[in-house]
Amino acid sequence: MLNVHARIAARLVPAMAALLAGVCAARAQSMVADVATYEGPDRHARLLEGAKKEGGLTLYSSATNEDMKEHIAAFEAKYPGVKVKFWRGDSEGILQRAVTETRGGRNEFDVIETSGGTMEAGFRENLFQAVKSPVLADISPKARFDGDAWTGTRFQLHVIAYNTNATKKEDLPKTWADLAAPRFKGKLGIELDDSEWFASIVGWMGEEKGLAFWRDVVARNGMSVRKGHTLIANLTASGEVPVALGIYRYKVDQMKKKGVPIDWIDMPPYVVHPIGIAVSKKSPHPNAAMLFFDFMLDEGQKIYLGQETHPTSLKVKAEPESAIYMDYAKALDAGDKWQKLFREIFAARAR
Repeated sequence: MLNVHARIAARLVPAMAALLAGVCAARAQSMVADVATYEGPDRHARLLEGAKKEGGLTLYSSATNEDMKEHIAAFEAKYPGVKVKFWRGDSEGILQRAVTETRGGRNEFDVIETSGGTMEAGFRENLFQAVKSPVLADISPKARFDGDAWTGTRFQLHVIAYNTNATKKEDLPKTWADLAAPRFKGKLGIELDDSEWFASIVGWMGEEKGLAFWRDVVARNGMSVRKGHTLIANLTASGEVPVALGIYRYKVDQMKKKGVPIDWIDMPPYVVHPIGIAVSKKSPHPNAAMLFFDFMLDEGQKIYLGQETHPTSLKVKAEPESAIYMDYAKALDAGDKWQKLFREIFAARAR
């Protein structure tokens, strides 16, 4: 009889434990939703009180250490006792880590801040909690996505950059067609994973015409393909890649401020993609997470402006002009197609 009871217990205990864990997870998720959607007049006071009890939050971001630490320092100065634990990775690494942790029941991150394509993918993985916040009223409609499950903190503008020592102003391209000119032979470069930028420009040109144009440019002048936007910006500054396509404008402006021989070409349209922020649906520190979310879309917007980036708050700066905004849902759905075309045209035939 004891053996029978033991066997029954052996079966029931894991089942009860799993049921209890599921109930606890559901309650935790419900609490995150309650915090993220509360709109009462005491909202900020409640968030602050809860955040102080939680003690801080964990942030995953692909922003540079230098840039994000400026935000964190300002946040922690405003809210003493609410600390930010910052883990930096590239967009792909952040998504992979977040998905792996969530599926494994290890709910460690509170806030993610990274590129729009990754944010859209995270939304599809059901990682993010839709929020209601008064700061969203000032954010550009072009930076609000998926029922406010994630929101753009800043607009990333892609431009053509050039080394000012290696390329004379009179030789710069005036139109996109000029990139096929003989004077750019062996001088062009592009980032390895810029298929979304490529898809946006080709869409603007017209797909058939655009694909033919880029094939012609690469066939005539070659293309240096490098991994990492910061790396290719540095290579442009050194003169190794005299003219680089799809470079982040803010990075060029930051380098110019430091006296680096680099500039960008005023040749629209500019491909724009928002860098987004979201609160985890299973945030272990939901009050601190929402407090940080609000900060980044309010006081943090002026910090972005000082970092030469383009904030999404219309209270701080107007939307970019002459811009093509990336369609992330479309980019994800057709991502394999554009990655294949990008690698076929640029990477496979690169010099």
